[in-house]
Amino acid sequence: MEETDNLKDIMKLITDIKVRRVKTSYDIALKTEKLIENYIAVGKWNTARDLMGTIRKYMETIKQYLPHEATINNVMRHILKIIRDEYDLGFKNKGDESTLYALLTSNPDDQSLKYGQKMESLKTALLDHLSEYKTELETSADNIASQAADHIHTNEIILTIGQSDTVTKFLLQAAKTRKFQVIVVESAPNYDGHNMAVNLANHNIQTTVIPDACIFAMMSRVNKVIIGTHTVMADGSLRSVCGVHTVTLAAQHYSIPVICLVHMYKLSTIYATSPEHPTFNILGSPGAILPYSSGPILNKVHVYNPVFDHVEPELISLFVTHQGGNTPSYVYHMLSELYHPDDYEL
Repeated sequence: MEETDNLKDIMKLITDIKVRRVKTSYDIALKTEKLIENYIAVGKWNTARDLMGTIRKYMETIKQYLPHEATINNVMRHILKIIRDEYDLGFKNKGDESTLYALLTSNPDDQSLKYGQKMESLKTALLDHLSEYKTELETSADNIASQAADHIHTNEIILTIGQSDTVTKFLLQAAKTRKFQVIVVESAPNYDGHNMAVNLANHNIQTTVIPDACIFAMMSRVNKVIIGTHTVMADGSLRSVCGVHTVTLAAQHYSIPVICLVHMYKLSTIYATSPEHPTFNILGSPGAILPYSSGPILNKVHVYNPVFDHVEPELISLFVTHQGGNTPSYVYHMLSELYHPDDYEL
């Protein structure tokens, strides 16, 4: 496979995301893994350095066309670490890492030379490792849901916002052994919360839908808040659907714990220094808030429909991943396990 052919596949994935043919982060992660696995299997590359250089070019292309979509580059960044680890392990098993490693890494400014040696077993090792990684992606939601009984107890009132497949599966799993109530914030102007409420009610979970304006009024009755997120930033803050910040602020006021369900591919190396960071500056259609049929008033107002909220790490009590629960302060360690420091920045 030529590099240009695989670039066409990436451009197709970018187009599918932009036109919403691929919607969820889960689907994006699986398609990205499959794309890179296919290139490793049939693409033209000789050394780990060649392979890593090609993947980094793809990451730069994705950053150019999808600057607000972190999942693709998160998956590729993790695959880069897999390549580094398998390369190091391969030479370690040969028993010559002490001399070769010392020779090639003697200059700290030229670390890339380390990955320039050809290794015959590298392709097979990478494909085996990526097969395990794909299984991890596919079972992540189930592994998160399996922890539901540890966090949800009988007769509790749970509040969530909008629609999240991960949160839905988590609540449905808890409902097998617990009886509890759920309050769903409708998440205007898309009103995704209505779809989630119907799904929960169809599984005999007592569910109440409330408008966004009632979040603070209802929070005093809630035992805990359970939310999903679009991205976890490097400092433990969230890039979540608009409205989550209001929910977490209300929960902080009433000292209600906030549990965020997170897939590992949502952990990003990006730091958001403020809510004005470009990562968050995505606006939806104003027509969802002020219909075009409103007439002359449209010429007199500016309507902003932000897609994302920035949620500070101190507003989150616990992250629940497929590996268990961790506090936001532990994100730094999780990032070090997922990605190599040299791959944090393109």
